[in-house]
Amino acid sequence: MSTAMWQRVESIAIAAGIVLVTVMGFGYAWWWLLALFLVFDLSALGYLAGPRVCAVLYNAGHSYIGPVLAAGLFALSGADAVMIAALAWAFHVAADRALGYGLKENDDFQHTHLGWIGKREAH
Repeated sequence: MSTAMWQRVESIAIAAGIVLVTVMGFGYAWWWLLALFLVFDLSALGYLAGPRVCAVLYNAGHSYIGPVLAAGLFALSGADAVMIAALAWAFHVAADRALGYGLKENDDFQHTHLGWIGKREAH
């Protein structure tokens, strides 16, 4: 199994774990994960400024750093909305990676750390 496939399988496990923690650990409704899912793709609007800007903004919105910081803010504040956002954000990252949408390289929107989206080989 390739390293990219390992990361995709790992991301499926992470996404499943987040669903369990959301529902069983915190008692939040599962549908919050879906309701907020596309919010995090707004970072792709950086593509309007070109692939380099897109890569920075998209990767900032699609790394686990943001959800971890949000979870830390929840630990300090106890605000449920912050934790729901952190869980939905982490779920989004995991689901994207499970589907093969990795962090963006700065040359092309379709080029990710998991390989080329929808292409067998680089061009």
